[in-house]
Amino acid sequence: MSERASAPGGLALVESLVNTLDLETGADVLDTPETRARLDLAAGEDLTAVRELRESLRATLLAHAGHAPPRPVTPLGDLLAAAPLVVAVRAEDGSATLRPAADPAPLLSRVAAAVAEALTAGTWQRLKACEAADCHWAYYDRSPAGRGRWCSMRVCGARAKMRRYRAK
Repeated sequence: MSERASAPGGLALVESLVNTLDLETGADVLDTPETRARLDLAAGEDLTAVRELRESLRATLLAHAGHAPPRPVTPLGDLLAAAPLVVAVRAEDGSATLRPAADPAPLLSRVAAAVAEALTAGTWQRLKACEAADCHWAYYDRSPAGRGRWCSMRVCGARAKMRRYRAK
C-alpha cells in the first residue's frame, strides 16, 4: 500500500515479510511462489511458523509507533531467541557481522540478523507499522523527527484526517 521507499539494509526483509498480509482485503500472499522466491523461503519452511513470526514483527512495529497490537502474539524476543546466528569476522579488515549459522539460512535467522544489524545501526525503531486499524502495513519512517504515523499520507493519513474532520 505504501508509496514509500523500502527500508534500508536487512530491514527490507522484515518490511517485506510483514507486508505479505493485506489486512484491508485479507489477501495473504505468503504462500505464493513469487513471495516464497522474494523472501527466499526454503521448500520445507513451516508457513505457520513464518506467519507467527510475521505477526510478532507486526506487533513490535506497532509498538515502535506507540500502539498496542490488536491481539496477543508470541513475543518477538521469544521467537528470535531460537535463531542460530554466528559472528563472522573478516580477516582482511577485522569487520564483524552477525549471520545465520545454517546454509541455506532459515527465515527466522535472517530476520534475527537483520534486527541485530538495525539495532547496531540505530534504525530498528524507525521501522513501524501504520496506525490505521485496517492497514498496519510496515514502513520505514524517514521523517526528521521520526514521528511518522501512516504508511501512506495519500491513503491512510487522508482517511484518518477525514474521519477526524467529520467527527468535529
